[in-house]
Amino acid sequence: MSELSPCPLCKSVYTYAMDDQLVCPECGHEWNPQENDVNDDALVVKDCNGNVLKDGDSVVTIKNLPVKGSSQTIKAGTKVRNIRLASGDHNIDCRIDGFGAMALKSEFVKKA
Repeated sequence: MSELSPCPLCKSVYTYAMDDQLVCPECGHEWNPQENDVNDDALVVKDCNGNVLKDGDSVVTIKNLPVKGSSQTIKAGTKVRNIRLASGDHNIDCRIDGFGAMALKSEFVKKA
């Protein structure tokens, strides 16, 4: 059995062949392995439910998040509008009313 290439978007190794296409079961991306015009620099950020986030989306926090250097916390259910995706551990840059500029981890938010 030949080894299939990982998904070019989310780098999942659980790809499978369907007709002449390869399919990723995690992000749903389909591509032709003969074509190499897929952008390898694409940043895929998913929320806690597995929904793919993009710049400008609105998200809601799912738990109370402590703010480093402050005694306040960001309460669960806080809506954050107009997010920007970034690479790294904290992959969402945003501005939260009452707190200012903030970096969040995508596993603690869900798409609004």
